[in-house]
Amino acid sequence: MTALRTAIGLMSGTSLDGIDVALVRTDGEAVVERGPSMGRSYDSAFRRRLQGALETAKAIGERDERPGDLADIERELTQRHAEAVRAFLAENDLTPSDVDVVGFHGQTVLHRPDAALTVQLGDGGLLARETGIDVVYDMRANDMVHGGQGAPLIPVYHAALAASLSSSAGKAVVFVNIGGISNLTFIGSDGAIVAYDSGPGNTLIDQWVEAHAGIPFDQGGMIASEGRVDPDLAHRYLSHAFFTAPVRRSLDRNDFRPPEGRDASLEDGARTLAHVTAAAILRSARHLPERPKLYVVCGGGRLNRIIMGDLAALAETERAEVVAAEAVDLNGDSMEAEAWAYLAVRSLRGLPLTFPATTGVKIPVTGGVLRKTSLRD
Repeated sequence: MTALRTAIGLMSGTSLDGIDVALVRTDGEAVVERGPSMGRSYDSAFRRRLQGALETAKAIGERDERPGDLADIERELTQRHAEAVRAFLAENDLTPSDVDVVGFHGQTVLHRPDAALTVQLGDGGLLARETGIDVVYDMRANDMVHGGQGAPLIPVYHAALAASLSSSAGKAVVFVNIGGISNLTFIGSDGAIVAYDSGPGNTLIDQWVEAHAGIPFDQGGMIASEGRVDPDLAHRYLSHAFFTAPVRRSLDRNDFRPPEGRDASLEDGARTLAHVTAAAILRSARHLPERPKLYVVCGGGRLNRIIMGDLAALAETERAEVVAAEAVDLNGDSMEAEAWAYLAVRSLRGLPLTFPATTGVKIPVTGGVLRKTSLRD
C-alpha cells in the first residue's frame, strides 16, 4: 500500500480575493482524507496591485518575463502565501515537519492557451525557504508543452471525491466550480472524466459592481436581487462563439469583458450577469457525452443565491438536481486548495495531472516543479 502524505494546498484564484489554504492526507490516488482549511483575504490595496498586474502581464511574450513591477508583486505575493502557511500551521497546532509538501498555485496573470503561454506569479523556491516545507508549483506548464490547454487541473481530484459520494452512485455527476472563471468536471455513469472551462463565473459581476458601486463583489446576490434580466445583454454574452465551438478551450478572464456603464443599471447589470453565469454552465454542459443528473457546486459563486436559483431552474428543465458542495459533506470554499494539495502529491509520485479529455493534452502527463527546502537537505 502506498504511504499517505500530508500536503497543504494554496489557491489564489481569478477573483483576486485572497488565499485559500487546506490540508489533505492522500496517496494521490483513491485515498483522500480532508483536513482543516482557512481563508485569508487580500487587502484592497494589494487587490488593486494584482489588478494592475493583469494589465502589465499583457506585455509578456515568454513565461519567465516580469515586466514593470511584476517581480516585486511576485515577491510580495509569495511572502503573503508564506504568512498564510505559518498562520495555518499555528492555528492547527502543526509544525513544518508535520507536512510533506505544499502545492502552490500562485496567481494567474496571463493565460493564452492558443499560444501555449500561461503565467502564474509565485516563487516556489522562496516559499520553500520561508516555510521550511518542500514546494511543488508551476503545475500547468508541462500540460501546455504536450499540447494541452493548461486548464482545468482539478478534475482528477473531483473524480476521487465523486467515488466517495453515495448520492452520485450510478449517476452522471458534474462538479461545477464558480470562481472568477467557471469550470466543470463531468464524471459519467461509467466513470469517464471530461472537463473544461464553462464560461465567465464571478469575474464579470465582480468587475461590474466594483466599477459602479465601489464594492468588490455582490454579496449573496443582494444587488442582483433588485434587478431584472436584460435579454439583449444576456444574449450578447450567451451567443459568444465559445459556447458553440466544437473544441473546448480554457479561458482567460479577459475573454469576456464587463458591460459598459450605459448598458444597464447597477441592479439590472448584476442580475443579468448572474443569469449569464448560470446559463453559461448549462450551455457548456451540452458538449458533455451524457446528460448530468447532479450538479455539485463549489467556489464563491455558490454563495450567490441568484446564480444558484437560476442554475437550479435551468437544470430542472433537464431533470437534473443542483446542490451546493456542503449538501454532500464537501467544502465548497476549500475544494480548490484541497485539489492543489492532492496534485502536489501526484506530482511527487510522477502520476498524471492532466488527461486528453480534461485539457486536450496529447497523452496523460504529470507536471509541476519541486523546490526542496534547505532545512530538509
